Amino acid sequence: MKSIRRASRSIPRAATVFAVAALTLGATASVASAAKPEVMIAGHNTPPATYPSYVHYFTTIQAAVNAATRPHDFVLIEPGTYEEEVKVRPANEGIFIRGMNRNSVLINGENIHTPGGANGIEVQKTNNVWIENLTVANFERETLDGGGGNDIWWNGSSGEEKVGAHGWFGNYLTAYDTAFNGGYGIFTSHEKKGEWNNIYASGFNDSGIYLGACQECEAVINHATMEYNALGYSGSNSGGQLIIENSKFDHNTAGIAPNTENPGDGPPPQNGACKEAEPGVKRKGTLHGETSKGHGPWTGKLPEFKSTHINHCMIIEDNQINENNDLELPANHSAAAAPWGAGVELPGDYGDEVLNNEIKGNPSAGVLAFEYPNPFEPNENLEFPHGTVISQNAGNKVEGNTFADNGYLSVSPEQQQYLGDVSFEGGVFGTKTSTDNCVSNNTMPDGSYPADIEGRWGCQNETTPNPGGGFAYVYFLLKLQEESVHRPAPKAVPAPPAQETMPEPCEHVPANPLCP
Repeated sequence: MKSIRRASRSIPRAATVFAVAALTLGATASVASAAKPEVMIAGHNTPPATYPSYVHYFTTIQAAVNAATRPHDFVLIEPGTYEEEVKVRPANEGIFIRGMNRNSVLINGENIHTPGGANGIEVQKTNNVWIENLTVANFERETLDGGGGNDIWWNGSSGEEKVGAHGWFGNYLTAYDTAFNGGYGIFTSHEKKGEWNNIYASGFNDSGIYLGACQECEAVINHATMEYNALGYSGSNSGGQLIIENSKFDHNTAGIAPNTENPGDGPPPQNGACKEAEPGVKRKGTLHGETSKGHGPWTGKLPEFKSTHINHCMIIEDNQINENNDLELPANHSAAAAPWGAGVELPGDYGDEVLNNEIKGNPSAGVLAFEYPNPFEPNENLEFPHGTVISQNAGNKVEGNTFADNGYLSVSPEQQQYLGDVSFEGGVFGTKTSTDNCVSNNTMPDGSYPADIEGRWGCQNETTPNPGGGFAYVYFLLKLQEESVHRPAPKAVPAPPAQETMPEPCEHVPANPLCP
């Protein structure tokens, strides 16, 4: 979050896995059919006396990247520590940047002080770039909320409200920050068609992973571990076909927070419903290789749903989302402004599905969903300035999750009702259409707001009303925000232990001294 400022399911799990495999195999097939790729080796070791003509040696990663100018060229990085910023530009489209060992290839920004802030690896408006099997650490923002501070960033068109690139792939990646001004660990914005697999991030004052500004993302996040960040996952105005699965979001200030944001990372809103002609008709999604019109440009009109029986393409499933309860972590001003202590937070979200997760030990709520006026600058009467977009909380589905030990904060007796496993607010501001949310088949020992939410708001109902809550609920959210903003002085997060490295870093690489 940059500020706080299935009916039927359209992407079956098997289809998602197949789609990602097809992307990978397609790239591999292209490698086999094209001329032999060049291999650029970056490292500190002396090259051997002889090696193939398609192999080239460099002492910096940046020089090796600059020389990789054909799709499917490989940049292989020898174990060692590299103190440099790496820029990948359109001339490098389609390349693979791969470390030979995830834990011993370290790109370290600790001693890099670039005016405006430093970034580790930045892919600038470049299609189909793979980054694999390495660690990037300690690239800092110039100030708490300044520029830079991104360890690994696929940047499709920063500052522009459009998707500027496609094809981003990250596997076996670690990002961490042991100081206080690391912004984002693993970051994609203004791009579509991609995946992250086996990734780790900790210590970031905004979010461990961030995927924003793609209304039709066509993306999969799989086997991620996000811990000790202000936000584990954040995604402004990203949705459509987007799966977050088989991952862990533990010990953050808040766990998972897709959100609508205005005006940053536009266009709004966040919308996880499938784009389809009629409710109940499955959409042909681009993950299957077909075309799609997507949700379209921002028109100023927010989505409205006529039924709970909609197809969901933004799906948060089969994750562990536990003990997101740490107020002693670094946080920049926008991340700190988020209500804290929720496992899954849905600020102004539309059409998202939270399915079959373990959600335990989160102090404010397991799932916390609410209307989101943005920019958020109300006066004392909770009225908002001209230009504020008041996103609703509508069409979301919470099903089949196991909740336990959520909602244990100490609050006033009148606010106690808002704590629990699932807590929804809506119908207070804006169009007052926070409707057709539904909650069914969950294990919920710690209750909900509204009470007995699986009754009147169960997915067996064709429609559901606003969850309500009124200004009293809004003041509860403001209390959570205030506690987050005025958190104790942050503690530094230590470097993480070694993570699982890529089992076959030489796979599909032409023979070379690193890959005999």
